[in-house]
Amino acid sequence: MSPLRPPAGLPLQISIVSLWLVCVAGLAYGVSRRPNISNETVRKIVHIGTGNVILLAWWLGIPAWVGLVASALFVGVTLTSYLLPVIPGIDSIGRQSYGTLFYALSIGILIALFWSQQPQFTAIGILTMTWGDGLAALVGIRYGRRRFEVAGGCKSVEGSLTMLLVSFAVCLGLAAWVYGVSLSLLPLSLAIALLATALETLSWYGIDNLTVPLGTALAAAWLLQP
Repeated sequence: MSPLRPPAGLPLQISIVSLWLVCVAGLAYGVSRRPNISNETVRKIVHIGTGNVILLAWWLGIPAWVGLVASALFVGVTLTSYLLPVIPGIDSIGRQSYGTLFYALSIGILIALFWSQQPQFTAIGILTMTWGDGLAALVGIRYGRRRFEVAGGCKSVEGSLTMLLVSFAVCLGLAAWVYGVSLSLLPLSLAIALLATALETLSWYGIDNLTVPLGTALAAAWLLQP
């Protein structure tokens, strides 16, 4: 996957991943201390930063059981945070949402489904969620002017276009990396991105953090396998 040889030894590999997550947490904390920064912005920094750890874990060759344990711990902490202020600010976004819980669950499910044999589909699902959904929310909040309602939820054209373009770039980039550059990847990646965008518009209680990665990964596994 990379010309750089990953460091050997599971303890060192886990330490590298942990260091990345600490850096993400530190960045989110630093941003949260600045004036006029919303909790939603802090959430998306964590959302995007933690999602990118999947590429690091892929390069390092982290075994599936480590990811499953981490996902289970994340789910436990998230459930606790709904009762106690374990991670204040992450879920307090001015609306009822279980997005953080669904985020942790989706990572665990994708690792269980694909990580051992086809990690590219785990990566496609998670990175579509982290970058696509994360940037779509930020663009929609800051620049969204053309609003529309879907199933009781309010979205923006600008945010949805961001979701479509970023999802397309993620799918196309990872598919080309794994399978090689091919024109046939363009319509397939676009189809996957359209599905991801449709799923992202239906985000009751943060359910898109589950439906987007799972739907995208399953569609990619169906369409992209040679």
